[in-house]
Amino acid sequence: MQPADRISGSTPYFFSELGKKISQLRENGVDVIRLDMGSPDLPPEPSIIAALIAEAQKPDVHGYTLGSGVQKFRQAVAAFYSRRFGVELDPTREVIDLIGSKEGLFIISQVLVNRGDVVLVPDPGYGVYAAGAQVAGGQIVPMPLLAENGFLVDLEAIPADMARRARLMFLNYPNNPTGAAAEMGFFERVIDFARQYDIVVAHDAPYADVAFDGYRAPSILQVPGAKDVAVEFNSFSKIYNMAGWRMGMALGNREVLRYIEHYKSLQDSAIFGPIMSAGVAALQGDQEWVEERNQVYQARRDIALEGLRAAGFQVATPRAALYLWIRLPESTNSTKFCARLLEETGVSLTPGVVFGQYGEGYMRLSLVTATERIAEGVARIGEWMNGKANA
Repeated sequence: MQPADRISGSTPYFFSELGKKISQLRENGVDVIRLDMGSPDLPPEPSIIAALIAEAQKPDVHGYTLGSGVQKFRQAVAAFYSRRFGVELDPTREVIDLIGSKEGLFIISQVLVNRGDVVLVPDPGYGVYAAGAQVAGGQIVPMPLLAENGFLVDLEAIPADMARRARLMFLNYPNNPTGAAAEMGFFERVIDFARQYDIVVAHDAPYADVAFDGYRAPSILQVPGAKDVAVEFNSFSKIYNMAGWRMGMALGNREVLRYIEHYKSLQDSAIFGPIMSAGVAALQGDQEWVEERNQVYQARRDIALEGLRAAGFQVATPRAALYLWIRLPESTNSTKFCARLLEETGVSLTPGVVFGQYGEGYMRLSLVTATERIAEGVARIGEWMNGKANA
């Protein structure tokens, strides 16, 4: 049997293949420290879990989730955005629920992009942006994220002929994998650019509330008129440590949300009701624990930064997100470097090229492993680098 053309050109998910390699190493007795994936290791706040348990014990909640449960969730999302960002949303037309934001980020290409349409994709960037565009038959045009621009998209560098053909632009700030943060002035320029060329902006914002040193990330929807051209995707995975719960949301442009919801009606049903109720509890509950959790991540960040810099690496201090974006020595192949690092130290980081061609020359470290394991992993890297220098 042969696969359909729309998926035949796609490559296996990197972390699935890496997982097989790590399993083999562990079977051989290697103590592997995984600093590669972005799945939070800490649990949600106990009241969120309690809300799930209490709701799931009700006898009448195990069918398909219908209107009232969905609307309570959407109303809670709208209220959260009003409190957190000062963005007012109509919960009936400007908010939809998603089975994880990844679902919506994939679907938006399916509902907007025709074969040959240009899709502007940040590079390096989360792989689902390009994957969704590829399956839809779009022409992917990378937008390089470069250190000299603070890893912000350079709108002026986008060729005018590509901008005129573009149907969709993906953005992600705070950024995975670089950790870069964007301010309102940048988002204002993006909205102006999108209006000029009639482009829909898909802003992926799951790290907006994973921030350090007092930083508070803005929403692109705070820009006046943004809802005319933009949809923002958010997720409970990173804000509330609920990655496995598969719960997210899309907000903004009513027409685009209507298209996504129509597509979803053909593909899936709503999130399990008790999970949505737990999501409401997360949004409406005391948010102080999120800041306390961020302090844990910040401590891990600082431990990793100190060790990596002592080992000779160049790495900026991120104000948000869960990653360190580590510059490798000149002309170093990131895939080979990370493979050798894993084999010789048992420490797994992600090669930058996994996130796109402009990620080559970097590797990504994730802060979602126990603090003591991060400290040990960074120490191993330092000893390894020192050994290489003295070899």
